[in-house]
Amino acid sequence: MDITPAAPPRQPLALVMGASRGLGLLCAAELLQHGHRVVLSSRDEASLAAARTQLLAEYPGARVDVAPCDISDRRAVQALVQRVETELAPIEVLLTVAGIIQVGPVQAMTLEHFDQAVSTMLMGPVNLTLQVLPHMRERGRGRIGTVTSVGGKVAPPHLLPYSTAKFGAVGFSEGLTAELAGTGITATTIVPGLMRTGSHDAAQFTGDVAREFAWFGPSASLPLLAMDAERAAERMVHGVLEGHTHVMLSPVTQVGSRVHGLAPSFTTRLMGLANRVLPTAPAVDPLGPGTTVEGRVARQGLTGRARRVVDALSTLGDRAGEQINERGA
Repeated sequence: MDITPAAPPRQPLALVMGASRGLGLLCAAELLQHGHRVVLSSRDEASLAAARTQLLAEYPGARVDVAPCDISDRRAVQALVQRVETELAPIEVLLTVAGIIQVGPVQAMTLEHFDQAVSTMLMGPVNLTLQVLPHMRERGRGRIGTVTSVGGKVAPPHLLPYSTAKFGAVGFSEGLTAELAGTGITATTIVPGLMRTGSHDAAQFTGDVAREFAWFGPSASLPLLAMDAERAAERMVHGVLEGHTHVMLSPVTQVGSRVHGLAPSFTTRLMGLANRVLPTAPAVDPLGPGTTVEGRVARQGLTGRARRVVDALSTLGDRAGEQINERGA
């Protein structure tokens, strides 16, 4: 663990899991603006170091620590929380942003894809929250924020492992909110839609990977479909610190969630229609059954006019990724 030297006065400490890039990095920056000391955590130590360097350059004098940890590893999570609580300061704010996006039709997915998604985006928040919660209960205060997704409210096609995990995360976070009522600890369920973070380059693709990237890359970039990530991080952190039960980001997320709650058959059929225009899995996968590649590799399979069009439509997302450590991760 890379520890910043102690300096008075004491600042409230926030632990951000999944903070080495993208949305997590933006949330860490937002917490610094609110006067918090921040511990950045994720699997990748090199990306964490780059994130810390970037934040300290933007916020001279800020207190930023890094603590590598695999959120799916229960023992590692237990050790992380224990070290932060004993060596740094009480965890006043816990924000779980860690995620993995796997794109492709269900026939191209394997059990390993589902295991990865569930262990990171469902059991990850469970592991971390259940380690931090006893400390917060002892103090009678705390703020917990779990980033879920509109994909945990409405299941889109070609994102089935992701939706499976996110539906569980929504249930966990909302149930936690109910159980913590009146304790001084709040749990906030954060429900974003697509955001311009550059995640399309780090996402994992299977099936007809080039054609899958051709629809997902622009979807995660275009203004009418994807939200500005800095604005999203600002609203998320505000909602968590204020103890809101939910933070619903973007009109599409709000409308989609409400319509599905009132008419689930309608939205499910609508997703079925969308599935018909998405790529089908190749009869024989040239990369081998269940093979997954990152978006930056899948993009290389596009050539000629198709490549130029997709690159043009993904420009805003590409720029965002360069700014928040996503593309180099």
